[in-house]
Amino acid sequence: MKMSRLAAALTAALLGATAMAHAETLTIATVNNSDMIIMQKLAPKWEQATGNKLNWVVLEENVLRQRVTTDIATKGGQFDIITIGSYEAPIWGKQGWLDSLDDLGEDYDYADMIKTVKDGLSANGKLYAVPFYAESSFTFYRKDLFDAAGIQMPEKPTYTQLAEFAAKLTDKSKEQYGFCQRGKPGWGENMAFVGPMVNAFGGRWFDEKWQPQLTSEPWKKAITYYVKTMQAYGPPGATANGHNENRALFATGHCALWVDATSAAGYIYNPKESKVADKTAFAPAPVEVTSNGSGWFWAWALGIPSSSKKVEAAKSFVKWATSKDYVKLVGETEGWVSAPPGTRKSTYDNPEYQKAAPFAKVVYESIANADITHPTKDPVPYVGIQYVAIPEFQGIGTTVGQQIAAALAGQVTVDQALETAQRATERTMKQAGYIK
Repeated sequence: MKMSRLAAALTAALLGATAMAHAETLTIATVNNSDMIIMQKLAPKWEQATGNKLNWVVLEENVLRQRVTTDIATKGGQFDIITIGSYEAPIWGKQGWLDSLDDLGEDYDYADMIKTVKDGLSANGKLYAVPFYAESSFTFYRKDLFDAAGIQMPEKPTYTQLAEFAAKLTDKSKEQYGFCQRGKPGWGENMAFVGPMVNAFGGRWFDEKWQPQLTSEPWKKAITYYVKTMQAYGPPGATANGHNENRALFATGHCALWVDATSAAGYIYNPKESKVADKTAFAPAPVEVTSNGSGWFWAWALGIPSSSKKVEAAKSFVKWATSKDYVKLVGETEGWVSAPPGTRKSTYDNPEYQKAAPFAKVVYESIANADITHPTKDPVPYVGIQYVAIPEFQGIGTTVGQQIAAALAGQVTVDQALETAQRATERTMKQAGYIK
């Protein structure tokens, strides 16, 4: 009965909200992460309630970013709804490339949104994308392997300690790797891990005068650590592994340690998806010299390009897919452990979610307390923890990510990679007028 009442309530709300003259077909671009796959699975409920149809373009993360950026910058009009993040939303909103989403109605309950997440998707007091899920990062580890090796995970682990643990927990004859981290190049792939790691080592992307700092000691120490530890204790072919690949490796029992998105916890702790659901524990993201910016902050969100001709129907869908009722629908159909995390306070107040998600409190506090305005040990002119909130960062982050992947693959030394990255970043910053 509970499910039928919920479905009826959802249907009634949607029909009331979308009294449109004729049905629309909307094209939605999204990423192939597990939460979005669930959204695609449940979307026929919205289609049935409204008469509209969705044309899904589901892409790997790097490809999604490239396609969506090109389309929105050229006003191509290919997409009616796009999946973007807390990096793009305020920048593109200021450019006039996105419709504002402050008018979804009182029943949307904006006050229920976690403030840091809402603020991260806003510019000049306007909300330009609504959060589908949000995340910080933490350290997933195999408690059974730690216990067997007689190792105790500290309350606040350091990168140095993780390398020591990885050495003890790597058994390549069993395809068991101590240190599974992102290696696939991309500003939102390997650099999402590398950026906070560099912060933890005391580094920063730019000094206060926008001079790139990629050849500084903290960068050299952090990247040397990363390359050595990954080469010694990581899986083979690591430069092909992004978030999804490492999540699959961890969930199938091949990784002892993985530092990545808190949003992956719903998958790792779900026994339907993961072989290690009952063997996994978590700790904060590692620190080293400082804790500033050591755990990242991100929200995957739904936005509507200003080039869309189907704004009302698009608003109906983004409202549905990011609502409290949608969170409840996922909880009751897919299991509460799979409910979209990090966006609404009501999710974390829900006893069913608390019971299903042992990580809930840690995740909520990480996201609610994230400070993108103080991401580093030393002062910087930018905001953003694993990214720098300037339009040029997409290109810079991807170029730097390619160099670091080349060092990881053994094609260049760490020093060569960072010198090339430094020169390329200086060139971009000069062309853009940040430095002379």
